[in-house]
Amino acid sequence: MTKLPFYEKVGYAMGDAAANLVWRGALAYLAVFYTDTFGLTAAAAAMLFLVVRLSDGVTDIIMGMIADRTNTRWGKFRPWILWSTPLLALFMVLSFTTPDLSYTAKLIYAYITYIGLTLAYTLNNVPYSALMGVMTPSDTERTSLSGFRFAGAFAGGLLVMGFLPDLVAYFGDGNSAIGYQYTMYFFASLLMILMLITFKSTKERVTPTIDESTNLKSELLDLSKNLPFIILPLLAMTLFFYYREIYSGTFFVVVMGAMWFFIQRLIKNTSEDLSGTQRDMVDLLTNKPWLILLGMGFLTMLFNGIKYGTVAYYFKYYVGDELMAGQYFIGLLLVSILGALSTSYLSNKLGKRKLFITSLILSGLLTGAFYWVPQGNITAIFILGCSAEFFAAIMPTLFFTMLGDSADYSEWKNGRRATGLIYSAGTFVQKTGGGFAGALVLVVLAGYGYDGMNKATIEASLPGMQLLMSWIPAGFAFAGALLMIFYPLTSQDNQQIGDDLEKRREAVAAS
Repeated sequence: MTKLPFYEKVGYAMGDAAANLVWRGALAYLAVFYTDTFGLTAAAAAMLFLVVRLSDGVTDIIMGMIADRTNTRWGKFRPWILWSTPLLALFMVLSFTTPDLSYTAKLIYAYITYIGLTLAYTLNNVPYSALMGVMTPSDTERTSLSGFRFAGAFAGGLLVMGFLPDLVAYFGDGNSAIGYQYTMYFFASLLMILMLITFKSTKERVTPTIDESTNLKSELLDLSKNLPFIILPLLAMTLFFYYREIYSGTFFVVVMGAMWFFIQRLIKNTSEDLSGTQRDMVDLLTNKPWLILLGMGFLTMLFNGIKYGTVAYYFKYYVGDELMAGQYFIGLLLVSILGALSTSYLSNKLGKRKLFITSLILSGLLTGAFYWVPQGNITAIFILGCSAEFFAAIMPTLFFTMLGDSADYSEWKNGRRATGLIYSAGTFVQKTGGGFAGALVLVVLAGYGYDGMNKATIEASLPGMQLLMSWIPAGFAFAGALLMIFYPLTSQDNQQIGDDLEKRREAVAAS
């Protein structure tokens, strides 16, 4: 077993602290920036979030394939952290810049910069996430590393969510457009420093075996032929989610039925009849732990994303103190760091599956209780929010370490390991869940008549904000707990798989 040194765990954590200057900032404030500062309607911003997620479905998988086939003196995944960081910092600033343009031109600008931001994030975060799977072959060390990672993530989130309103007010001096832009200059500079620390302090130790019979060009060409497999379900889900009409629901059912038929035919084929991309698909589609985790990543991101995406609106209008949102985020993220660092200990006591289910149920119940909090009771808001967040912080920590377990399972079962591809799917469902969460917030607010540029619409939208902070996200937590019951890998299974793989690698190295 490779025990990772403390400095390397901290160095790896710095990468997610940097990433969450973007991720948490975009998730918590980009929606309210678009509607209240940039000037987009809630409906237009919701469609923007959904459309961009369609591109993520393709780019994350392509990035996973490219990273798996990258070979440099620095490894497969670490170089991408270095190369992508300046681009990520640039689009972080551009996404929160308000140019003097017409409404239509602003909408086009928002699409371009938000797509650029998500692409840069993909180039950076897919390899960063996959790096966890090759730093150590030990599943227990990966759990500990994931705890450090998300402690760093929440610390980065604490900076951007806890202090962004004050920094915007300070730099903008009454002009929120200028305030957002200069605040992002500061965070972008910090992002580049933290990513460099991660690159310099980490090391890749597990060398996955990749099929060298085909090159990347042929694999990407093969992937392009299978793009409908990725895009159509997302398109159907987007139409059903956004329009909620009979025709969109029918389209969704037809597409999912066709996909089920295609999957069954694909799985029945022999390995010799499949292309490289199709073999990867079959490996993943027959990997039950990975499939369940895919659903878990989406549901938990909806749960967390809806809450975080509503906070700025909730405190600005429901509580009546916009700057208190920053204090609330500080409280949440301090508790989140404790939750992330507790995950390794608690998972050793309860097991990952039982801990995941317990966290979902408790956090869901505490979140649902928000519905009965009186409008002016700040103490109850903070107590319930922080209590729920302790358990919510355990969810992504477990999710990413369990993706490593599913990669081990795939290699153990099929003799093939595509760490980048497996983790790219994980980051994809997280970003998709985040996109749908942000869109759902805006769709619900639009349904209550909310218009950020018309203060007369605020009062009627307050019940929507109340539901978005309580039972709407709680429903996704309970759905996740139900799904997690079917997760098949126990701690004993992970230990046995890890031992078998270590023997196989030693045998290959000795031959």
